[in-house]
Amino acid sequence: MEPLNARSMLDAATSAAAKPADEPFVERRRRLTPAALEVVNQKVARAYSPIVITGIARAIDFVLLSVVGIAVYVGYVMPLVGFSWVYPAEIIAVAVAAVVCFQAADIYQVQLFRGQLRQMSRMISSWSFVFLLFIGISFFAKFGSDISRLWLAAFYFLGLAALVAERLILRSLVRSWARQGRLDRRTIIVGSDSNGEQLVEALKAQEDSDIHVLGVFDDRNDSRALDTCAGARKLGKVDDIVEFARRTRVDLVLFALPISAETRILEMLKKLWVLPVDIRLSAHTNKLRFRPRSYSYLGEVPTLDVFEAPITDWDLVMKWLFDRVVGGLALLAALPVMALVALAVRLDSPGPVLFRQKRFGFNNERIDVYKFRSMYHHQADPTASKVVTKNDPRVTRVGRFIRKTSLDELPQLFNVAFSGNLSLVGPRPHAVQGKLQSRLFDEAVDGYFARHRVKPGITGWAQINGWRGEIDNEEKIQKRVEFDLYYIENWSVLFDLVILLKTPLSLLTKNENAY
Repeated sequence: MEPLNARSMLDAATSAAAKPADEPFVERRRRLTPAALEVVNQKVARAYSPIVITGIARAIDFVLLSVVGIAVYVGYVMPLVGFSWVYPAEIIAVAVAAVVCFQAADIYQVQLFRGQLRQMSRMISSWSFVFLLFIGISFFAKFGSDISRLWLAAFYFLGLAALVAERLILRSLVRSWARQGRLDRRTIIVGSDSNGEQLVEALKAQEDSDIHVLGVFDDRNDSRALDTCAGARKLGKVDDIVEFARRTRVDLVLFALPISAETRILEMLKKLWVLPVDIRLSAHTNKLRFRPRSYSYLGEVPTLDVFEAPITDWDLVMKWLFDRVVGGLALLAALPVMALVALAVRLDSPGPVLFRQKRFGFNNERIDVYKFRSMYHHQADPTASKVVTKNDPRVTRVGRFIRKTSLDELPQLFNVAFSGNLSLVGPRPHAVQGKLQSRLFDEAVDGYFARHRVKPGITGWAQINGWRGEIDNEEKIQKRVEFDLYYIENWSVLFDLVILLKTPLSLLTKNENAY
């Protein structure tokens, strides 16, 4: 089943009680229960993607076998008969066939990497089958006499030894990562009743499962709501989940409610879809059954996908490489310009060259973003409590120019290349106290925090479409959010590249709101 479209959850803007403009900034954090705080305060390691691990294992197998085959060829065959393209071609063909056979034998599973006997027996059988297949093809194609038998035997045994050594190392690494919790899918259950209890029991009954149930959440306070579900404690109400997931790593939210509770589920989803996590509905107790292909499975537990975390697995690797490589090159190219801007800022007015501001990062994480100082130092506004307007007296002469041309943003390349808390492309990070008139942005736009499901960027889809600069009416912040959500749902490396290439032109033609 396809995940629901996130943009469909973005309703009309809601009004909220306004705070006085001069009220000091106090971070709004929902109070969690003692049980939830106990989980939140535990040290949690960053997760590793099983999909990426198995993909790297495939690549290592191919490279390892190719290196072994070529090493034996160069060391033994080539000194005797000279160079021939036949051997390298056969080596590559054997390496490819081995990876294909390992895949067919279902060797590439993180759970299997943890064991020893099963993966070794399958790997030895598959490697032997590849060589028997190769020998058979060579015989029927009548070029077996051209192949050195000693090379063939050495390739088989040395290749097998290299594979066994690699698997032992991989087994040690995977077991270490498992102990650190890097391979766990940290899961919370919504529904603290008999359905939730059955679900937790079904998840815990599975061997080699990567599901780690942190606890359950439920709004009900009557007899249906259990304090524990099969040993999993109740951690709070559904409204607590967003704050909980921002203070500790949560990978999966699993609803134990029946599909018939449609109204309750939709109300909860409107609160939870802003999180960068997978959200699924458990179907293990539902009487209504769909085709098997409609489900995704957690072991043997059928689930229906609702929302998927954006930019994960190999997509995340590609975006990380794009940011580090292209961001590093962009930083090197921008250094002369940055030096000139720094000199101009220093000569224009007293004070530091750089300005640091707290902004929203991924999943509402607070990050330090660096810019060239564009205001007089004594009038700096690190919390962005007052919007910069046209002809703002706080802005310096040089500041007006670098804000208009976005040259003040160039130091954020250091965030991209070194800190890693910014991307080149993504939703722009807003100040934590950014306001529309007297309302914070998340009070002005329902679903505002959904733009934080990915890492923020120096430039973005909203910016190249003209939605940058001063936010003085509801349409401007609404449009920013809409364009940011479109970017998140349609992300690709090519999309990032297009936005990046269009940014210089948009800075020249769509800067009427930048003051």
